[in-house]
Amino acid sequence: MKTPSQTSRRGFTLIELLVAMAITTVIVTVLVSVTAMALETWNRSRAEIRAARQAKSMIDTMARDFESFVSRSGNDFEWLYAKSAPPSEGPKGNLSPNALDLIFFSAATDRYEGKIGDLDLDKGGDVSTVGYQLTYKDPIAGDDEDAYKTFVLYRKIVNPNVTFANILGQASIKGPLEVAVNTGDTGSEVDKEVNFICENVYQFTVTFHVNTTITNPGPPISTRIASVAVPVGNKDSDGLIKEFRITGNGIQTIFSPSGTGAPTNAQLKAGRLAAAEISITVLSDFGIQQMRRRSDLTGAKLAEFIAKHSYQYSKVVQLPGS
Repeated sequence: MKTPSQTSRRGFTLIELLVAMAITTVIVTVLVSVTAMALETWNRSRAEIRAARQAKSMIDTMARDFESFVSRSGNDFEWLYAKSAPPSEGPKGNLSPNALDLIFFSAATDRYEGKIGDLDLDKGGDVSTVGYQLTYKDPIAGDDEDAYKTFVLYRKIVNPNVTFANILGQASIKGPLEVAVNTGDTGSEVDKEVNFICENVYQFTVTFHVNTTITNPGPPISTRIASVAVPVGNKDSDGLIKEFRITGNGIQTIFSPSGTGAPTNAQLKAGRLAAAEISITVLSDFGIQQMRRRSDLTGAKLAEFIAKHSYQYSKVVQLPGS
């Protein structure tokens, strides 16, 4: 009796397994590399979009305030105050090179929480006080938490009723605008959590454009209207001035424009503020995280790092009456 022959069974050889593993490894490596590149590109795009949104939000807010700028001539009161005041602290000692304490009067559209005409909130009047300040701190926990500190821009608005009672026209009694805005009579100080507006703002400056009349003694004697750019920022930086004020008696600053026919400080004082150019630098989230961790960011390496992980934005705002 014949038994049916058994079919032999054959598996993969060692060489075939090695080849399959090598092919799989190559495919996985390529996929991981492509995924990593895609994630890096996505993260960079996301950081740029977020930085752009933050910058746009800040610039648009400040532009609206400047577009409603209010000042009156023929008095001793202070109507605008801008002083170089970069934060004295930063991640690993990397301080912001330029920032301002900026305070002025404005018919801000978000006065009374934006509910203008609401009988319960609107106390009358339209001239508010607006203050901006850049500080290095945790935007939520304040100075208590070091791990999440960043460069934070604050905006404080003092409603018209409080502005009229405690600030407007009172500068000669209570001191300059920066003192009046930070008193208990106007609520919290500028750099309090309730006034948070934007984070990761590494630096911001404002350049004021002043139209003034320049007289050429001749011969022949002639006059012309000149637009003078007055950038306010860190005095140690070239071309920047430390302080700029507008009072009812004119512009108060010490500025030395160079070049033939440049205006004197007396001519600048008699000039008229025509526009304000806002310039800011916003760091990406990754950039601020690296600044917290790295201690080698100095000199040229710091400048290269900032250029790689930050975004610059600017906007020129024409002021009322210009």
